[in-house]
Amino acid sequence: MADDRVVAKIVNEFFLSTCLLRRRLNMDTIAVMKNSSDVIDREYDKELDGDTIIALSAGSVAEFYIEPMLSCIGDVDIMYHSNCDLAIPRGHLPPTQFPDEFYGDVRVWEITDSQFPGYVYLVLTYVLLEITDDGKHIAVQCPGRYFAAADLAREVSGGFIRGPALYVKKEINRLQQFLIGSVYYHESLNSSDFVICFRCLSWPTQSADWPSRRRNYGWPDSATVDRVVSNGCDVVRVSHRLCMQDQWMNKRQFRLSFSRAEIILLNSWMPVQQIVYHMLRFFTKTERFTDTTDSTGSKILSNYIVKTLVLWACEMKARSWWIDELNLVGVCVKLLHILADCLTGARCPHYFINNCNLFDVLGNSDLTQKMANRLMSVTEVWLAEWFVNNYTCKCVDPIVSRVLRLFDDISTHVKLQNAVSWLVEY
Repeated sequence: MADDRVVAKIVNEFFLSTCLLRRRLNMDTIAVMKNSSDVIDREYDKELDGDTIIALSAGSVAEFYIEPMLSCIGDVDIMYHSNCDLAIPRGHLPPTQFPDEFYGDVRVWEITDSQFPGYVYLVLTYVLLEITDDGKHIAVQCPGRYFAAADLAREVSGGFIRGPALYVKKEINRLQQFLIGSVYYHESLNSSDFVICFRCLSWPTQSADWPSRRRNYGWPDSATVDRVVSNGCDVVRVSHRLCMQDQWMNKRQFRLSFSRAEIILLNSWMPVQQIVYHMLRFFTKTERFTDTTDSTGSKILSNYIVKTLVLWACEMKARSWWIDELNLVGVCVKLLHILADCLTGARCPHYFINNCNLFDVLGNSDLTQKMANRLMSVTEVWLAEWFVNNYTCKCVDPIVSRVLRLFDDISTHVKLQNAVSWLVEY
């Protein structure tokens, strides 16, 4: 193929023509919502051992409203918390009112900073005792004690901890059977990540400046910001990578989770922004960037890093940057180069917490510099042809012999355009 932008234009048209369908009720969604007729409301509850488990589908299933021809979703992510535990920012009084899902006696855990931004401890400070049938409570102050991993023993029975998630095989885990029941699973969904969390109804003080910070291009707008803040956050059970060998901190450290905020923000994106995010995820996963680990065994890049990259771009770039030329491949190249600069400088700012660097322990090693050089070397022409060979051609249904024949020879722009146009129509 000639070294010009014709291929990029064809790839752009392909993604714009095939990724604009609103998400239907599909097997991904069904797998996390038993007996739910409202696919917008992703929360449900069931009784378990006397407590109530409140679950929320999170991650890619909830964030994407486009339906790409090739999916990047491998696992179903489910966050769940107990109705008997509630987290509050440090120094705040316990709430006098809370959602109906919290009833009976409720333990209140205070969110206390650790030495690492975004990572916290939970200290039991109050018990809210239900005194009437209409939900009124009185607060009884407790001698503070830190929440420890041993407190999760009942919840993790039958699974094992992987980062913040309880990773469970669908064939054997009792908790998964409880939450999902007899829902039919799509064959490609072999597992689920059950993320144990604590619900915090307030916006965290660690990101207090996020709602009011200066935004030159109007995204997110004030209504979206208000909706994000009103949903509060969660606290998930995971320790900082530098604390994993410390017996005390590893058992007690948590991380602030903004999954609820991210679901709202990503669903407010323009379709072109969701498509670019999908393309970047597909590229970094296929090229195994997200499989590369450092000397501690921790991944250097992740889907969360890619998400953070696009969130910042949505806020820092004008709408015209995304849509004036509708050059999806060109936008991907620019963002990959920004990511390369982040790796070189070992600096990737958290989107919500201004003093948190997601690359805080990365350093400028030979491995990270090699990754940065690979990303910086990506050109628009090269990436366009990469998507033709690694994405578009793989969308071809093997039983459609006509398409197979068309993609056997894509040596000219006309032949490539004819093949892609036929595939889009199909």
